[in-house]
Amino acid sequence: MIRSRCFLTHRLLAGLLSMMFLVSAVSSASATDLRVMSFNIRYGSADDGDNRWPLRRALVAETIRRYQPDLLGMQEVQPVQVSFLKEQFSEYEYIGWSRDASAYGEQCGVMIRTERFDIVDSGQFWLSETPEIRYSKSWDSSLPRVCTWVRVRERGDGNKSLLFANTHFDHRGATARGESGKLIARRLGELARDGEPVILAGDFNCGQDSPAWNSLVGETGLADTYLSAADESEQSSGTFHGFRGLAGSSRIDWILCSRSFTVVVAAIDRHHTEKRYPSDHFPVTAVLRFR
Repeated sequence: MIRSRCFLTHRLLAGLLSMMFLVSAVSSASATDLRVMSFNIRYGSADDGDNRWPLRRALVAETIRRYQPDLLGMQEVQPVQVSFLKEQFSEYEYIGWSRDASAYGEQCGVMIRTERFDIVDSGQFWLSETPEIRYSKSWDSSLPRVCTWVRVRERGDGNKSLLFANTHFDHRGATARGESGKLIARRLGELARDGEPVILAGDFNCGQDSPAWNSLVGETGLADTYLSAADESEQSSGTFHGFRGLAGSSRIDWILCSRSFTVVVAAIDRHHTEKRYPSDHFPVTAVLRFR
C-alpha cells in the first residue's frame, strides 16, 4: 500500500512539473518564436494491451494539440496512425515515408504548420553506408533506419527558411548509432544552404555521453536545447518510461538546433491521464528564437 501511494505521488508530481513547464513555454514564447516537438508515438500495431493504439490515440492528439508545435517530428509512425493524425490536424501538412518495404512500415513523420510555413523541399535518406538506397542498413543495425528532412520558408515579411530533420536511431546497434550520428552531421551540412538554420529532432536511443551525441553536438556545433534551457533539476531525467511514467536517467529523445537560434525554453512533457500515458516515451519540446 505504501509503495502504491509513493508511485501515485510520484506520478502526480511528474504531472505537475509537466504542466509547469508547459505553462512556462507558453508564457515565454512570442508570436515569432518557433515551437518544436519531438514525439515517439509508439507504433500502432504493437500488442500493448491496455496501452494499445486505439485506446491512447486521442491522448496522443491531445498532447500535440496542447503544445501546438510549429514543427513536429515523430518516430514509429505507421500508416494507420498517419491517417488518424491527418484527420485530427488539417492545419498541418504531413511528410513521411516508410523505412522498409512493408505496407505497415514505420515512418519518421514530420508535421508542418502550414499557416506559418511553406514547404520548399523534402526528402529522406537511410542511415547506412548507402544512404540513397531505399531500405538499406549497415554496421550492426537491426533494422533499416532513416532521416526525414524538410526545407520550409516562413510566410510573411520575415521569409526565413530553415532545414528541419527528424530521425530514429537503431535500438540495438551501438556502432550503427555512432555512425548514424556522423552521417547525419555530414548530410545536414550538405543540405543546409548558405548557413541555413538547422533543427534536428529524434529518438536517438542513446544519451548525451554517446559518440552520436558528440558527433552532432560536440563536433558540429549544434546545441542540445534541453541542456541549453531546461530547469537544472530536470537535466538528468530520462524520456523512455515504458508506459509506467517512471523514466530512467537516460535522455534519449533530443531536439538539437544550430546557433542561429536562442533556446528560450525546453522541457519534457509528462502529460497523462489517470489511466494512461500517450506513449512509452515522453515527448520533448523547445521554444526557439531566431537570433
